[in-house]
Amino acid sequence: MNLLSFIKQAESTLSQVAESPALEARVLLARAIDRPASFILAHPNLELSPEQLHAAKTLLQKRAARMPLPYVVGRWEFFGLEFIVSPDVLIPRPETELLVELAIAFVRKNALETVNIIDVGTGSGCIAVSIAANLPGARITATDISPAALRIARQNAQKHGVDGRIEFVECDLFPDKVEGRKWQISPLSTFHYDLILSNPPYIPTATMKTLEIYGKEPTLALDGGADGLVTTRGLLEQATGRLNPRGKMLIEIESSLGLAAKALAQQHFPSSQIEIVKDLAGLDRILSIERLLP
Repeated sequence: MNLLSFIKQAESTLSQVAESPALEARVLLARAIDRPASFILAHPNLELSPEQLHAAKTLLQKRAARMPLPYVVGRWEFFGLEFIVSPDVLIPRPETELLVELAIAFVRKNALETVNIIDVGTGSGCIAVSIAANLPGARITATDISPAALRIARQNAQKHGVDGRIEFVECDLFPDKVEGRKWQISPLSTFHYDLILSNPPYIPTATMKTLEIYGKEPTLALDGGADGLVTTRGLLEQATGRLNPRGKMLIEIESSLGLAAKALAQQHFPSSQIEIVKDLAGLDRILSIERLLP
């Protein structure tokens, strides 16, 4: 079977599960033969080896069974970088790139040569790794309650050559201690941060159970409790003593929870500059808290 024949067969199979069956067919085949999608377009009549055909059919079967495409191919793009993904981590999404953009802009605007950052609930590590790749002076702590997620995050840090500047810690939200630190931090700055970042679980439980992703991506990374703000509430409570003066906290939120999230932030950071940043679709997306000098 040649590449074009497989694409046509795959399109038919995927027509019931994919919005763009032709595109997904090319992505699956490119992964199976370990070539870019452009190679397929340039060589439609190239014959697949038996090994390549078997690999392509295996991937097609997984996608036809409605496994999310990123999990099938085991990788996904975020902020211009390719990340390893598995069902142990949330699939990186374009809207989260706004959080990374805002974090990088804050550091550059304030001309911070070195900056102490924490990424709470790092998942695949896409936020921490993207920031480390763009900010050589960043020293990042990345936490997650899931050991399996941390394994993926470490792989991504190694893949992009930034693992020497990211400390991975298994804990719920913020760490109390870190054994054998990778870099020297003064006692006054230990566990205090210039930037606190998080894409926490924020989908209300009742809403989550109606979504197509329910049961396919890790519930731990999605379920924000009854009001969608359980983890965000914990973040804000614990962050009050950890965010440095002139520091910034950026939390991704569910688009319907902007006003509620802002009200929560005002309770914990009454003297700070608080705003809700909208994404490219005009939806509330990021809770931004900038701590002012006393």
